[in-house]
Parts: sequence; structure tokens; C-alpha cells
Amino acid sequence: MKIGFVADKSDVAQTALKTLISQYTATPEMEADILVVLGGDGFMLETMHRHMFRDVAFYGMNCGSIGFLLNAFKPDHLMQRLEEAKAVRLNPLTMEALNTKGYYTIAHAINEVSLFRETRQAAKIGIYVDGVKRLEELTCDGVLAATPAGSTAYNLSAHGPILPMGCGLIALTPISPFRPRRWKGALLPHASKITFEIHEADKRPVLAAADFTEMRDVVKVEVYTNHKISLKILFDSEYHLEERILNEQFMV
Repeated sequence: MKIGFVADKSDVAQTALKTLISQYTATPEMEADILVVLGGDGFMLETMHRHMFRDVAFYGMNCGSIGFLLNAFKPDHLMQRLEEAKAVRLNPLTMEALNTKGYYTIAHAINEVSLFRETRQAAKIGIYVDGVKRLEELTCDGVLAATPAGSTAYNLSAHGPILPMGCGLIALTPISPFRPRRWKGALLPHASKITFEIHEADKRPVLAAADFTEMRDVVKVEVYTNHKISLKILFDSEYHLEERILNEQFMV
């Protein structure tokens, strides 16, 4: 195994990096088979985005706060932990967005694609699934589409469902919906293509965000699971990602 180490700029992560480099042989980041990522969930996502199109495994070690995508930081027996780790494969969402000026962008999201109102006025958004109009107009602060891995993040805060890994679903969740008042969202097959059309885009501007990539003043956004991209994350076998997601559903 060729192991590379990457760390965020925090003092905790930098100290952890020095400890690991003193104990193990480090491979340059772009040549590694496994990247040991030291930081928090945000830095883990940044690193996965940076290497999204490489055949590399990610093993996170928590030097931040929550650490949902990470393992505990323990410098000893790292090679054994890597050999015994359980792998989880993630397919990100792809966002294709067009704005009022005719600009077009493509971005990827490991957690979610979110649409937000930009001003004091509520957004008005039409929702299509595989070309079929499912919601004529959602009046809201926004709406998001989340992967199973991202379902315990912003999706959960917006009262969306937690999705088990491997369930083959996308969570479609409204953010502070006003009309229709009783709509709570939907669970869609992972092969679905979701299309959001922004109504009154000049009067009620909307921002679209795919993890870290944002586009303002969108008029149309398409979201779908990208099965051509497969990200490999390694977890210690005693507390792997499926167990964490299951455990989240019983927390009070």
C-alpha cells in the first residue's frame, strides 16, 4: 500500500500529520493508493472532491468536531487498521445549472445539491422527475436533493429522511415550504433525473449549490446520480458508515 497523508491547517491536524509521518513512510499525495485525511468532515469532502476522478481510497482520521465521515485518530497500528477497514462506495450527484445570463455549469455533490432564495422573497420552483411534472410550484426558502451519505447532514436539519447506504434512493426535501403547505418531500429512485425550473427568476432569484460549488440566479437545474464516478471511503470495521447512519435514526 502506498499511503499519502493530507491535513487541514488546524494545529490539531498539523500535529497529527507530524506524528504519522514520523512513524510511517509517506507517499506523495498524487501517487498514493490510500489517502489518510486529517481534519474534519469539511476537509474530508474537499479532499474527495480534489481526487474525485482518481482511483484512490480515502481513510479519514478525525481532527475536527463531528467526524461523521472519519475514523478516530489513533497513530498506532495504522497499517493493520487500513488492511481491516471496510470500504464504502459513494456515487455523487451531478448538478447541471443554467442562469439568467446564459452561463452553464456542471458540478458534483457528495452530500447534496441545494437551491436557496437569494432575497427576502420566497422562491417559486417547479419540480420535474424524469421529465414528468410532479409539483407545479413549490413556494419555499429552497429545496435540496441528498445522497444517502449526505442525508444526515443539511437534509436532516431540514427534516428530511435519513437514508441507509445502498438503499438506491435520493431524498428530495423542501426547505421551509410555504405552499403546498403539507408537502414533506419525496424519496426517489437513484436513477431519477430531477429538474428544477425557477419561476419569476428575475423577481425571485435563486442560488444553486453542489457541495462547495455555487451558481447564482439560476433558471434551470438538473440533478442526477453520476454512476460513472465511484468514491471509495474506508472505515474501521467496528463503526462503519452504515452503522453510523443507522445509529443516527435512534438518537434523541
